[in-house]
Amino acid sequence: MLTVGVLGCGLMGSGIAQVCAQAGHRTVVREVDEALVEKGLGRIRAFLDAGVARGKTTPAARDATLANLTGTTDVADVADADVVVEAIVENLDAKREMLAALERVVRPDALIASNTSSLCITEMAASMEHPERFLGLHFFSPVPVMKLVEVIRGLATGDDAYRRGMDFAATLGKDPVTAPDRPGFIVNRLLIPYLLDAIRAYESGVGTIEDIDKGMQMGCGHPMGPFTLLDFVGLDTTYYIANIMYEEFRDPQYAAPPLLRRMVAAGRLGRKSGRGFYTY
Repeated sequence: MLTVGVLGCGLMGSGIAQVCAQAGHRTVVREVDEALVEKGLGRIRAFLDAGVARGKTTPAARDATLANLTGTTDVADVADADVVVEAIVENLDAKREMLAALERVVRPDALIASNTSSLCITEMAASMEHPERFLGLHFFSPVPVMKLVEVIRGLATGDDAYRRGMDFAATLGKDPVTAPDRPGFIVNRLLIPYLLDAIRAYESGVGTIEDIDKGMQMGCGHPMGPFTLLDFVGLDTTYYIANIMYEEFRDPQYAAPPLLRRMVAAGRLGRKSGRGFYTY
């Protein structure tokens, strides 16, 4: 059993904390205030309660998971962690500030990882005192369900940190793959152009939103069509990642279509706002 620190208890952070606790690791999850701590822990409890109701887990397993979880607002409470996963807002300056605060309190042998979905691991590590122990561990949403973890080595990531990152992901019941330290890694490098092309196809009159979704589901065996997926991921998240990838590669396939920009500007962000390409 490891001691794991998770920085951030939002949608991704709470999911990462849950799978760590379910794996038997003592897990400390940190947020900026008590209200966000309780909201994140409440999300975990609700997910586990729903699993019990559907027969996916037992009350005993749920209680054991919750017993492994501790919430805090103090970064110092992860000082004894063997592994710390940063899952705060997707902003380079904010992440660098958090990593600096973390390095001041954690053990010298602690493994530090970021759950970033788009930022450069090497760039994040550039201001760290010990970048050799830092790498990317990119989980997918919903974390308790999705089995994949992308393991990203920065230029300074040591061999030991890379092996520990792969092994840690495996302890969570995940299937890790090694991804390059480039915007989008593997999955988003392929997924984002697909989603943007679906929007362009709709803009050019290829088909209705419903028909394009149905075509990709029934014709290609996808579990959901591109517009349903866009609403699930969040149009603002897709827009943000697309912009980062376009800045890096300057390839038109990563350029956000006008419709996506306008929908984000209008606050139509998908499921989380109640309206995106569909209404919820």
